[in-house]
Amino acid sequence: MPSVNVSVPHQLGTDEAKRRIQGLIADAKSKFGNQASDLRENWTDNRNDFGFRAMGIAVAGSMEVQPSTVDIRLDLPFAALPFKGKIQKEVSDRARQLLA
Repeated sequence: MPSVNVSVPHQLGTDEAKRRIQGLIADAKSKFGNQASDLRENWTDNRNDFGFRAMGIAVAGSMEVQPSTVDIRLDLPFAALPFKGKIQKEVSDRARQLLA
């Protein structure tokens, strides 16, 4: 299964970075509107294991908030492979906005 890995640096400290990055999955849901479903998140300490369906494609992944980075991994089905670069750019751009 192809994956997207993004590491976004920040200078916020772990608690503030976690507070801000918690909106990333909700952003994905609002962006896809009715085309997004089955949203699930499970935060354990500074790690979020999540999944959702967007436009019929199941996406799973994790976010881990570190003292100076947020590391994001998305596992994509092969059907999403043509969109991997775009997905990586959008995740990276939005995470950078949230952590600025």
